[in-house]
Amino acid sequence: MPVRPWNPEDLGRPTDGERVDVAFGLGRVYEHEGDLERAAGWYRRAAESGHAGAALRLGAVLGRLADARSADASDESAEDLLAEATRWLSGVQAATTPDAIELITDMLNRHQRQAARRGLEPTATG
Repeated sequence: MPVRPWNPEDLGRPTDGERVDVAFGLGRVYEHEGDLERAAGWYRRAAESGHAGAALRLGAVLGRLADARSADASDESAEDLLAEATRWLSGVQAATTPDAIELITDMLNRHQRQAARRGLEPTATG
């Protein structure tokens, strides 16, 4: 799931501070309810509009989604989710806060687990 660029004309993009905060708030509600797909969608909208907190939460939610999908060995989208989460977390200007450092550390651990899984996969001989 690559980061999608937005144009100001896009109807789904909140452009003013109040709407960005509403998108962030909806992301928090959906995350709290356990609907990580919807939470990611709302966090993404707010993050694409420059909300640093949304970018951090988006990275965390995408990491959790990747963990859930990596349990299914046939689902390759976990790597795409990790890649997007890493891009969001690495682009956050507030990446020096303790919360951001913890999220980045968690993301590095996820990448290591993913690499270990790939190392354990049987290779085809032919």
